[in-house]
Amino acid sequence: MSETANDGAMTLKGHLTELRNRIIRVGIFFLVGFIAGFYGASFIVEKLTDMGKTYGYTYVYIAPQELLMVYFSVAFVAALVFSIPEAAREIYEFTKPGLYEKERTAFKFTLIFGTVCFCIGVLFAYKICIPFMLYFLINFNSSSVITASISIQEYVSFVMTVFTVFGTVFELPVVVVIFTLLGIVKPEYLVKFRKIMIVLIFFLAAVITPPDPMSQIMVGIPVCLLYELSIVLSKIFYRKRIQPEAEAGVK
Repeated sequence: MSETANDGAMTLKGHLTELRNRIIRVGIFFLVGFIAGFYGASFIVEKLTDMGKTYGYTYVYIAPQELLMVYFSVAFVAALVFSIPEAAREIYEFTKPGLYEKERTAFKFTLIFGTVCFCIGVLFAYKICIPFMLYFLINFNSSSVITASISIQEYVSFVMTVFTVFGTVFELPVVVVIFTLLGIVKPEYLVKFRKIMIVLIFFLAAVITPPDPMSQIMVGIPVCLLYELSIVLSKIFYRKRIQPEAEAGVK
């Protein structure tokens, strides 16, 4: 059975075949990323634990398989990081024929700017927030009879959670710009609800971070700054969106 109809359009079988091939390619990327991540897991874990060693942390594993499971977790994250860009590209190529030009632009913007913002968020967490959190938490212990021997699995889980949180919250400007381009959000709305959003941001920071005030502050303040950046970007892109409409109205 032909995968192309008489009018040149792809048939259902053709779409399913294309989708299968794209899923296979993403799966190959994931597998390669997992294998590479597993072989590099010891190096990655060593780099992550070096941050805590600076402040006197010592690490243990309390189950025979715990360290191996940590390596598997690191490999899984590495596989996701390696395969997500390819998955996004495959999704774009698969849906591209049915997208309008504005939607294609929004998708490309999300892919590129979103990736950059996520990486900046992770870097911010790695260089500033996590060292500060580790310093605060280790010095929170004022007892002379309690010493910290941190489970390596819990430690890596904590670090990965912080990376994910900061990478995600740094996507705020991307979301705002996309909604602005689609006409869902206007800059005046963002300004009007600024005070409410600041309260909501610190509330969410308290929910998604470890239960200590410093972690909540370290998340809340950058997100508030990102919200202000989002207002600026929304104003810029909103003017660009309405300018063609205004010129068309004049004509």
